[in-house]
Amino acid sequence: MSTVETPLHVAAEFPVLRREFGGRPVVYLDSAATSQTPQPVIDAMTGYYTESRASIHRGVYPLAVEATDLYEGARQRIARWLQSTPEETIFTANATASINLVAATWGRENVGAGDLVVLTETEHHSNIVPWQLLCAQRGAELAYVPMLDDGQLDLDALDALLARGPKVVAAVHISNVVGTINPIEEIARRAHAAGAVVVVDGSQAVPQIPVDLRALDADFYAWTGHKAYGPTGIGVLHGRRELLETMPPFMGGGHMIRQVGDTESTWTDLPWKFEAGTSQIAEAIGLGAAVDWIEQIGIERIRAHEAALLADALPRLAEVPGLRLHGPLDAAERGALISFVIDGAHPHDVGEILGREGVCIRTGHHCTQPLMRRLGAVATNRASYAVHSTTADTDRLLEALGTVARVLQL
Repeated sequence: MSTVETPLHVAAEFPVLRREFGGRPVVYLDSAATSQTPQPVIDAMTGYYTESRASIHRGVYPLAVEATDLYEGARQRIARWLQSTPEETIFTANATASINLVAATWGRENVGAGDLVVLTETEHHSNIVPWQLLCAQRGAELAYVPMLDDGQLDLDALDALLARGPKVVAAVHISNVVGTINPIEEIARRAHAAGAVVVVDGSQAVPQIPVDLRALDADFYAWTGHKAYGPTGIGVLHGRRELLETMPPFMGGGHMIRQVGDTESTWTDLPWKFEAGTSQIAEAIGLGAAVDWIEQIGIERIRAHEAALLADALPRLAEVPGLRLHGPLDAAERGALISFVIDGAHPHDVGEILGREGVCIRTGHHCTQPLMRRLGAVATNRASYAVHSTTADTDRLLEALGTVARVLQL
């Protein structure tokens, strides 16, 4: 039964967790898709709309200066949190937009016919499709690092691909399906030795584990706010400054220019060169508040808490008749999510029945269809934990899986 308590007992700070379905409190086990939002983040965004509403970077009146300071202050805190710099911290719409920015700017300038782009079998579509588009446009080749049966990447296969001199190695930090924490620092070291640029999807990692961008040494690192207790509509791209400075803008328009002539324009400084148009002001302020909130708890405490939940849940789920787990069985090797299938039960049926019991999990291919083919599955169920989760949530999950067995007569 429940032995793992939440850091600082933060569940009360999440308004959605007060909801009930069928007279039972909601159990939210879908944070890998979208995390819930704590009240301080909501308050920060509401504060902008009610007290500091103005455009940024343009007006010189006090309200506009205040809004600009809130926005850029959030950028500074976000950059400092991950050991980056404000100039190398670009606000985008989400991680997908961040990776598309890299593929459409650096990629088009540097990847040509016959060049090799290396991905892994564990990638989210957001770190596959932009590279597919680039390779189709430029006549380049795509190749994949296989996943081993235990959920780890085949680093020997990576070395074989690196021997071919790829231009790009793109890898996910934590798989959103099998949960594996990939050795990004080691992958980056090997890829750089082979002359490749390294692009990392950190969407699952940033809210779950300590991330030090200087230590990882990736060239580009993308993540999204809505998985990190922040709002939707904002993501972040951290890039190596010397690369960002040589890249053309992703979009043209207001704010990203230095001077606009009749036939050509020049661009402003980093990071604003990549932030055309009116920015996501409230969203950036909200993401800054989310980072502050995470820091108050401590990312190390969050990681320890979620790892303890995994260590409790994995063996208990493994005992469910007909249930098969995907990914590493050691909680220390994975992020705070568990994918599984149940023999004789379609994942969508499982998810729908659990939903009636107030237990929210994700079902489907999780935007990882190549990985689904590797697993021999059309879809999986995924339960993902967060800072507000407890082993009581796992108790409810297991109880609801019992209902699945009864309803489907398994």
